[in-house]
Amino acid sequence: MNRRLSTAAAAALLALLWAAPGADAVTGVGRAHGFVPHQLLVKFEGESPRTVDLPSQVGVRAAAASLGRSPSVAYAVPDYVATASATRSSAGRVIPNDTGTIEPPPGPPGGWVEKQWNFLPWEASTSPLLPASLGGIDAPAAWAHLAAAGRPGAEGVTVAVLDTGIAYRPLGRRFRRSPDFTANQFVKGYDFVDHDRVPLDENGHGTHVAGTIAEKTNNGIGLTGLAFRAKLMPVRVLDREGRGRADDIARGIRFAVTHGADVINMSFNFGCGREVPSVDEALQEAYDRGVVTIASVGNLGSETCVSAPATSPHVIGVGGSTQGGCVGDYSLAGEGVDVLAPGGGIPTSGCPSVLSGPIYQVTLRDGSTRRFGEPSDYVGTSMAAAHVSGVAAMVLAGGTLSPKLKDRAKVAAVTKRLLQTTRDLGLPSTRQGTGLIDAGAATSPSG
Repeated sequence: MNRRLSTAAAAALLALLWAAPGADAVTGVGRAHGFVPHQLLVKFEGESPRTVDLPSQVGVRAAAASLGRSPSVAYAVPDYVATASATRSSAGRVIPNDTGTIEPPPGPPGGWVEKQWNFLPWEASTSPLLPASLGGIDAPAAWAHLAAAGRPGAEGVTVAVLDTGIAYRPLGRRFRRSPDFTANQFVKGYDFVDHDRVPLDENGHGTHVAGTIAEKTNNGIGLTGLAFRAKLMPVRVLDREGRGRADDIARGIRFAVTHGADVINMSFNFGCGREVPSVDEALQEAYDRGVVTIASVGNLGSETCVSAPATSPHVIGVGGSTQGGCVGDYSLAGEGVDVLAPGGGIPTSGCPSVLSGPIYQVTLRDGSTRRFGEPSDYVGTSMAAAHVSGVAAMVLAGGTLSPKLKDRAKVAAVTKRLLQTTRDLGLPSTRQGTGLIDAGAATSPSG
């Protein structure tokens, strides 16, 4: 849906942004509006229809009227929300129209559910449109809660992704943006590996993690993201091999804090028992400034014990769970495990389910920085941490916390909410923490 605009289309949009008033801008999907805020469906003459994201100061109705007067525009209408069979089940859960693939021929609307077991509700579903998954975290319920709160997709929250970078923009002939991201999903980041302002991904790991957190959702292609209206801040601290220096990571944390991140995702680990004071100091600054920090606990084979930054004070350490609702055989155990989240892969022995699906998101493929797909080999606590970062963003946006909370108290409240709404898998706390994250429960106004 996010195709390059023609010259005439681009000119029309520029005129729109200068001319359209912002007085009727909306902040949520409600009965009085019935459409997605800050978004239009536009068809330019001779081109396919596309979704166009609007700046927050531009009203949807005013934008539609202004753009619709252009002779090059066939139509410009709000992205209306159907309330029956199209986008909501009988249980009231939002069902996006993402097809599950970015490659032609496109899959059916809603095809994402065939791959993204991790986002499905875990209890029995009352709708044939929405199957259940023992390993799911009930993202549709969370999406519905945030839409009702007027903050769809965690709008207004910024998540910094400290990783290998993100395929967030094109650059020359070498790089292109992931087709399931849009330009206005991102705020300025930094590359602490190459020391420049263009933190582009050369590995695929960071793009995959960012996709779980906030991949474009309900745009008719690809897969879904949890906090799909949150802003992403790409901070490159890992090189193309997935390795990063402590000083770069510490600087990356401080950059994210200084530039307005609300949540920091860290899907990486130092060696077992390594002390990294520079990183601990930066994480303490994040805590003091009210930034929620989340990290993977590490994978057996890469690490030998739960390690930093997951073990740092005030950081939420995340282990990996499987499609069958068990602990992944790669997920390390220890006191640093606070919660579990979907990481996919093979379960530990004794699990009653043998289901071992991976975590799918759109990311780089074939070692290219221009080719994208939904690879089936992403498994681990890196993926799990991204789920918790997405849900943390939704908790911050969902209106369940007191707006009077500031700094450390806010971090404590988000952490408490996440840990107290998990699903107990009946395992020792060193294996599961408090249990498997539940996005629906964490964002519930009655929870």
